[in-house]
Amino acid sequence: MAFLRCFCRLLLLFCLGGLTAAWAQVPVPALKARVTDLTGTLSEAQRQSLESRLAAFEREKGAQVGVLLVPTVRPESIEQYGIRVAEAWKLGRKGVDDGLILLVAKNDREVRIEVGYGLEGAVPDVVAKRIIEESIVPRFRAGDMAGGIGAGVERLLAVIGGEPLPAPAADHGGGDLNVDLLFPIFMVAVVAGNVLRALFGRLLAAGACGGVAAVVAGFMGASLFGVAGIGIVVFLFILVGGSGFVGGGGGGGWSGGGGFSGGGGGFGGGGASGRW
Repeated sequence: MAFLRCFCRLLLLFCLGGLTAAWAQVPVPALKARVTDLTGTLSEAQRQSLESRLAAFEREKGAQVGVLLVPTVRPESIEQYGIRVAEAWKLGRKGVDDGLILLVAKNDREVRIEVGYGLEGAVPDVVAKRIIEESIVPRFRAGDMAGGIGAGVERLLAVIGGEPLPAPAADHGGGDLNVDLLFPIFMVAVVAGNVLRALFGRLLAAGACGGVAAVVAGFMGASLFGVAGIGIVVFLFILVGGSGFVGGGGGGGWSGGGGFSGGGGGFGGGGASGRW
């Protein structure tokens, strides 16, 4: 009898454990890029094309738009999961709240547009619903997931583009520039500096290369801080001496990929959802 009671308790605990696991919330992925595909739906070329499009729009307009594809949001509704993503990612500029998220739950066959406070005038619920029903869902039903996401994003960008938002800060998006452009400029300047140092001396070579690096960075869109920073770093590096850094083969250094983060924008649950 005691054995039977023990067995029943263990069985009950096992069932409760399984029920708890089944109702555990799907975690929100860390924000590392504007396009996050956890379903393998988009090819790398499609994902990169969309990423570049959203990055260019952010530089032009200031608003941040993210795309997230997950297998499922169950046991939550897509609205509950969407607001958790919005609160974790904080897309959009702080105080402007111009963030937006296109969320696709592939296995649930659901899609949602989550709109930041500052874009609720440009993308009210009715407009978000129309974009879902007219541009996204028909393509999803036809099996063209990438096409539906692309069409939805383009309509959203067109609508947001007409909104009189504050101009983007001059150095906004500089995280991409620092890694993707400033580091190669630095490397080329240091190599050239090592050559010029042997011909003209440390001070002249350092000054020339630091100045040229700063000018090139400025033409490539670096902020004033970035221009001054790269010029000073190159000048000091060549002046003090750092040829071993360039020539040695060991690992280390910056990695390629600048990363991406939200700007502190707020969301209040505005937007729309749909199914296909």
